[in-house]
Amino acid sequence: MDERKEKILQAIISDYITSAEPVGSRALVRKHDLGVSAATVRNEMADLEMLGFLEHIHTSSGRIPSSKGYRFYVDGLKPAPVAKSEQQKIDKWYKARVKRIDQVFSETAKLISEVTHNVTIMLAPEVGKAAFRCMHFLPLDERRAIAVLMTDAGFVENKIVDMPGGASFTDFQELAAVVNSRLLGKTLSDIKTSAMKEIEDAISDSSLFDAASEIIESALHSSKRERLYLCGQSHIMEQPEFHDVARIKDILLMLEEEELIRDILRAHLTDGLTVTIGEENKSERMKDCSLVTASYHMGGELLGTVAVLGPRRMDYDKTMALLSYMNTNLTNVIKRFW
Repeated sequence: MDERKEKILQAIISDYITSAEPVGSRALVRKHDLGVSAATVRNEMADLEMLGFLEHIHTSSGRIPSSKGYRFYVDGLKPAPVAKSEQQKIDKWYKARVKRIDQVFSETAKLISEVTHNVTIMLAPEVGKAAFRCMHFLPLDERRAIAVLMTDAGFVENKIVDMPGGASFTDFQELAAVVNSRLLGKTLSDIKTSAMKEIEDAISDSSLFDAASEIIESALHSSKRERLYLCGQSHIMEQPEFHDVARIKDILLMLEEEELIRDILRAHLTDGLTVTIGEENKSERMKDCSLVTASYHMGGELLGTVAVLGPRRMDYDKTMALLSYMNTNLTNVIKRFW
């Protein structure tokens, strides 16, 4: 593609992302310094359509980008850093909303959806693969405590437990010390009956052991599959492309199929950003959508995978910049709770 065609294509995509309206040659000449007449632009647009980079909406004289056009545009993008104002918004969001480590992933999904105005899907890894880090007990009231079990990749489980008669919060702290000394570094899937027997033998009060055992069993039960967080379905309904009830219904029904969504995200587990556009998506129901995904790691372990699902007209520049920025930010947020 020559330089002039590339400049015109980028201008069309930029305008269409902003307006959601087919772009005509006259509008391009008025808005952009292309250095050529509307007639020349019109001829170049016809060539771009013939090459498959643009599509012609028959109800309009303008053109819209095709999936091929978006792919050319995305491959050439060098997203600018997230603006300071957005960074401040992200920092304030976490400080105001995240009080416990179990909220990190759910609030991250909400935050990204809020900033991009698209659907966000967050997949946290199978916690059975994560190593036990520690157990904490937090006082709730005179007779109850909150048990929190954490792994090296973040929160696993929390549970309200009753204090046995005669037990104090100090007893629970001592219990946590015993559990931590026996289980530190073990993956959840490696916590065997023998390890639990060692803990039971080291604790004189069986009711205290039952409190620890309860949360460990609960964590083991929930460790066998990835945790999925989904936010922003209402945003996709606001997009002009999806005002057609049949089209949006198909997408919303797809989002309810948790195992399908898990499979889609598993297929994008990489160390960088990936963008799949329109027909590049394997699911037929996503042919009008684009998916931007990123996987985050900490200490060599998978921390989470996030995907932004929106129309092909999504703001790729902003979305890609945000997901890149979150690579560092998400790790820092989790470290606050360690």
